[in-house]
Amino acid sequence: MAHLARSLPCSQLEVHLGVVVGSPSSSDALFPRLHRIKATRVLFGTPGLLRIVRQLKPDLILSGMFHLNQALLLLRPLFPRTTRILVRQNGMLAGRIPALSRWERLLYRVTYRKAEGIISQTSDMAKEITQLLGQRAPVHVLRNPVDLDGIRRSSERLPTRWGGPGPHLLAIGRLSPEKGFDLLLDAFAEVRLRHPRANLTILGEGPDRLTLEARSVALGLGGKVRFAGYVSDPAAWFPGTSLLVLPSRNDALPNVLLEGAAAGLPIVATPCSTGVAELLHGKAGIWLARDCSAASLAESLKAALAVLRTGQRFRHDWLEPFNLPRVTAQYRQLILQTVGAE
Repeated sequence: MAHLARSLPCSQLEVHLGVVVGSPSSSDALFPRLHRIKATRVLFGTPGLLRIVRQLKPDLILSGMFHLNQALLLLRPLFPRTTRILVRQNGMLAGRIPALSRWERLLYRVTYRKAEGIISQTSDMAKEITQLLGQRAPVHVLRNPVDLDGIRRSSERLPTRWGGPGPHLLAIGRLSPEKGFDLLLDAFAEVRLRHPRANLTILGEGPDRLTLEARSVALGLGGKVRFAGYVSDPAAWFPGTSLLVLPSRNDALPNVLLEGAAAGLPIVATPCSTGVAELLHGKAGIWLARDCSAASLAESLKAALAVLRTGQRFRHDWLEPFNLPRVTAQYRQLILQTVGAE
């Protein structure tokens, strides 16, 4: 959303960026039209949302996460009649449609059918939404924008945060079951038998942190696994990284995968969705596990470390469809079409 707010053409669009949850930061100065509601949860931010929409009377609202999408669409009868809404689906619907409860299905149908358009990152996500809402659902597949040039430049000039000979493994994400960090710890314990100087840093916070830290100790990994917590700029850890690991059980298309690839990192990943598996299959510098298990992940990690040279990087040309200017142009076209300006 920040990329889009900065990159959409100001000659055609007056873009305001709204942040519902979170505290002010030094980056606020980058957005002259930034509105912070400062709620602790999306639910508590609804009065602030309503106030901002009534104040700005926007032609279009673009929302980018499950709960916020639903809150906005439920509030829609209170918005100006001319305000249109596009919602962006930021993940799979519990992995599979049957996994949704009856009430969750109903909530999605009641809310999402009020949107002028639903944006999905992958065709898998689009199929899932269409299966839930019906064939007439206004679903659009738009990639996540990635600042490829910016990440490449920063990864070349930033100093390394790693110490020791390595290899240095990096994993990033919310510490929750679907991200599969328990699988990674089990796999890393096996990798260490062959690569005793290997170390692993995990960036992120979440409900499973204490459980994962205890698991690391129980596996005898000691100081070889570091839980660094939430990091505002994960790309700062890319220099010096030997291998980026994506151990997810279920993930539509995580940004960390795209950003790590933009920095040229070698990547080991699980086939956590059809979209990820299809995107990465057969690509140079990618080791795709056979399935989402610790054994398969360990096998792929060992295969990668057996052939990688210190500091080796890859071009990852398959990233071009995610390039910021290209995706921004697609968003611009959809926005203008939705408000009837193109």
